[in-house]
Amino acid sequence: MRKFTIIGLTGPTGAGKSTVSNFFRENGYIIINADEVARKAFEPGSICLKQACAVFGRDILNPDLTLNRQRLAKKAFSSKQNAQLLNEITHPWIFLQVMKICRENIDEGRNKIIFDAPVLFESNAEIMCDCVVSVVAPKELRMQRLIVRDGLSREQLEKRMSVQQSDEFYIQKSDFVIDGSKGLDDIKSDINRICGIFR
Repeated sequence: MRKFTIIGLTGPTGAGKSTVSNFFRENGYIIINADEVARKAFEPGSICLKQACAVFGRDILNPDLTLNRQRLAKKAFSSKQNAQLLNEITHPWIFLQVMKICRENIDEGRNKIIFDAPVLFESNAEIMCDCVVSVVAPKELRMQRLIVRDGLSREQLEKRMSVQQSDEFYIQKSDFVIDGSKGLDDIKSDINRICGIFR
């Protein structure tokens, strides 16, 4: 029997994963954020950056050869095919790094881990999780949140959301589903219930 717990946390952008993640942290969980790990994948000279340039063009680079994330995002989120190409570049590297971070935490006695990954299922990373929690919310609410948070236009958000999975996709594949449109007390209660199962 495993002496540690890894819970996968996923869901569409703007649904409320950060809020849920913070409640898990209050319950003693270490948070590993896939997006933060992915940022390191595109450091100057990295294999991921070289592959991205080969696929999307060298104009995704700034003059100092660092990644221009806005240009890459514009190209990658222009179609499901391009989004998949980006995923194929980053997912293997991210998976290996996350496994390394998990092992380091477990070896140091931190044995309750949340792996926060927007594309958990698409990268097949759910195989390392004891269970998966998805956070979903109505599209209009998610859009309003992202306009405030990221300063993107509705047109930009429509394009980005068009390459993401539907709520039904997450609901069917998850062990637990949290409604990110509910009040904070209700969401916290849901998290406490899940944490109680893995004590």
